[in-house]
Amino acid sequence: MAQHFTPHFHNTDGLARISIGAKEFQCVGAMPPFDHPHVFLDMGSDTEVVCPYCSTLFVFDPALPAGSANPQSAIFHIEHA
Repeated sequence: MAQHFTPHFHNTDGLARISIGAKEFQCVGAMPPFDHPHVFLDMGSDTEVVCPYCSTLFVFDPALPAGSANPQSAIFHIEHA
């Protein structure tokens, strides 16, 4: 079975817009313990999507490396066991 990592992003800073280098990802809201349910979002053929929980606008930027964000502080780093 192939392993696939889905990037996770957060919006602890309360930004209106976050540019990301992914079209499929998870939004966690703010950093735990203030996070919302970790929701999987897929832009499909669109270039932006709004999280239904925290209303953050995520915009795909093809110039960003896969899984990265602008600002970089919006990347949620998952601790691997």
